[in-house]
Amino acid sequence: MTRVVVVGDLMTDTVARAAYPLAKGSDTPAAVTTHGGGSGANVASWLALEGIEVAFVGRRGSDIAGRNRDMELMGYGVDARLVMDQERPTGTCVVMVTHKGDRTMLSDPGANAALLPEDIERCKDLFSQGTHLHMSGYSLINEGSRKAAIHTLELARQAQMSVSVDGGSSSPLKRMGAEPFLEWTQGARLLVVTAKEAEILTGRENPAAAAKVLTAWYPQVVIKVGADGALWYTNGRPEPVTVAAEPVEKVVDGTGAGDAFIAGFLPPWLDGKQPADALTAGCRLAAQATQHLGARPSLDVVDNQIK
Repeated sequence: MTRVVVVGDLMTDTVARAAYPLAKGSDTPAAVTTHGGGSGANVASWLALEGIEVAFVGRRGSDIAGRNRDMELMGYGVDARLVMDQERPTGTCVVMVTHKGDRTMLSDPGANAALLPEDIERCKDLFSQGTHLHMSGYSLINEGSRKAAIHTLELARQAQMSVSVDGGSSSPLKRMGAEPFLEWTQGARLLVVTAKEAEILTGRENPAAAAKVLTAWYPQVVIKVGADGALWYTNGRPEPVTVAAEPVEKVVDGTGAGDAFIAGFLPPWLDGKQPADALTAGCRLAAQATQHLGARPSLDVVDNQIK
């Protein structure tokens, strides 16, 4: 299997799942739990669950939360290359989940916003031909980590690594604008985005039409379309390859499902399997991610796999 290096964000997620519709200006009973998060770290964790040799490069605070996130990544089997920031706390995200499973997130990037090109240089041993780089879009969207992210992409190109990039999140992507993102990531072999992110980048509401436009910048494009599954497209095909989402009886928490999809898609895609097989694997892992609170795999599942 191809080794994967993930560069991106590391967060602590405080998830509040409401038992009833939110009572504005008053109290709503909720289950409040704390979990490891961050899109890049989530992808790395799910990849490790799939048995992939994976390294994660990021930045954490010198606080207890940062230490816990570091230990969690190692517990999953991730080669965690975390730079400790003495001034900024580990990034934090408050995830509000409605009684129907819809999410709203409030994010403080913390130490993620200080990721430096020098931090990437310290991990230069990871950059070699035959290794795949996955870049979290959040690192490009965040102005503080942008130089490090662009430097990472350049190192990967110099090492002749294959590269995939995700869109991060629709609202901050829209604030930043499509043109800079497309310019910085041009040359990546694969772009993975949601339908909303694809619309922001292309102006096309229809995911299939957006995918065809995006192949002007990327050889292959995957668009996640929520409950409808996902599609893959490359130039020269009359229509995209589509796969339906795996049925889920009850969504507990959708946080991290998109990251799990990427981790499910990448291994078969890197092994040269058919796009439909890779999409199916991504949808399978995304469905698994919705079955419990938090964006990462349950460490109990990891322990059972080891046993």
